Amino acid sequence: MKIICIGRNYADHVQELANEKPDSPVIFLKPDSALLAKKQPFFIPPFTNEVHHELELVIKINRLGKFITQKFAHKYYDQIGLGLDLTARDLQNELKSKGLPWEKAKAFDGAAVVGHKWMDKQKFDLNNLNFQLNKNGQVVQQGNTSLMLWKIDELIAYVSTFFTLKIGDLIFTGTPAGVGKISEGDYLEAFLESEKLLDLKIR
Repeated sequence: MKIICIGRNYADHVQELANEKPDSPVIFLKPDSALLAKKQPFFIPPFTNEVHHELELVIKINRLGKFITQKFAHKYYDQIGLGLDLTARDLQNELKSKGLPWEKAKAFDGAAVVGHKWMDKQKFDLNNLNFQLNKNGQVVQQGNTSLMLWKIDELIAYVSTFFTLKIGDLIFTGTPAGVGKISEGDYLEAFLESEKLLDLKIR
């Protein structure tokens, strides 16, 4: 199982980090060791002082596929959920300034949090889907899939050009604006429409 993440897929998030709008989807990977065990808190690692939350819609691949056309991409997943791409922002900024890869800032143990519940995609309009993250009871991130630069089926087709997709693979589809620092004692809750799919304690 691999975790495939899409960066810079919402224009407002591109702007808030002062990045350039990409011409094609930005792809990076996380190893399976980055997946936080279910019902476990997240412990801020000692190598960073600035871990940021990045809420994302996540899809779970259910068929083996390579060079998938956009027309048939919808056949390769039937469940959606929410996840957090946790990022050591201080470390990422340092690595980026030196032209180095981001893995230490994005792929460390526990940096991929997936909600406790998956939803049948047939229940939703995937092109107009609301999701939000609350921190300590306050809304900190809100997104809608209509604002994606590249839609889900486009992402599947593009990613499969480079990587064979296997059953159980996860695709994190990008984060909207509102990313921010988490601290010890914080409590995060994520909602897809009105359904709570993820909660997380920060230690």
